[in-house]
Amino acid sequence: MALFEYFPNYIWNLSVAIAMESGGQIGEIVDMCKPIRDAAASGADAGTPEFMKQWSAMGEKLINLAAEDERRGRAFSASNKLERASLYLITAERMQGHGHPGRGETYAKALAAFEQSTRLGELNRERIEIPLKYGFMPALYTRATGPGPHPVVVYCNGLDSCKELLYWSRLPEALARRGISTLCVDQPGSGEALRLQGLPVDPHSEHWATKAVDWLEAQVDVDPERIGMTGISLGGHFAPRAVAYEPRFASGAVWGANHNWREVQDQRLKREGENPVPHYWAHVMWAFGASDMDDFLAK
Repeated sequence: MALFEYFPNYIWNLSVAIAMESGGQIGEIVDMCKPIRDAAASGADAGTPEFMKQWSAMGEKLINLAAEDERRGRAFSASNKLERASLYLITAERMQGHGHPGRGETYAKALAAFEQSTRLGELNRERIEIPLKYGFMPALYTRATGPGPHPVVVYCNGLDSCKELLYWSRLPEALARRGISTLCVDQPGSGEALRLQGLPVDPHSEHWATKAVDWLEAQVDVDPERIGMTGISLGGHFAPRAVAYEPRFASGAVWGANHNWREVQDQRLKREGENPVPHYWAHVMWAFGASDMDDFLAK
């Protein structure tokens, strides 16, 4: 499938594509991107502050419009705007380097808008906190429709996604219509677990996936004999490993398989292939809790 190419570099175009596929409106996306089109020509990393400025401004605009809707009793309309506001803010935050000024505040606004959208829109998703050895794993639980107990899928991130983007992939909604619940997780090294708790990647994915199974088995609407797992991108390594080492998983599937991620890093060091986010090496060392390149590659 072709990638929509608004900008002259892959990483910025990937962010636009993610936003479009996650429920963004094309007119709003063009309004955000047009003022920064030239900035993208300087490379994937250089213009990211301008990217955040434009996308955050649209997020703020939608939050204000949603507040007006809510005052007038238009809860569903407010939810729709807050949903897009959260999406644009998360996209803006995702494009920044670790420690960039305003990144934490932007992420906090995105989470607040997402939570408010859930409430006003009466959306089929519930925030869950699953205890881990250290801290907890934030998750979004989407319940299947119809009488239960239901099968359920644990849905994990790759390197640079978050549970909100997993939800916006529409897989939870599609599975719910088919009688399958979904648990979208911010596992260690991703989303809230990384940003708000400082939990780095645990490549032994069975450690945190087992905790998800423990939580699911305690839910009355879950069929414990039909728990599966899936993941995207680097989740194509995490999910198969978890299914292999946690015998309570009944099935597994991925988009797509990630057999040897160290090999992918060696290729990227040689500038073969494309990086998924700007400031790539700083991001992976942050996500893995690595002190330098040698430490990261060893992990």
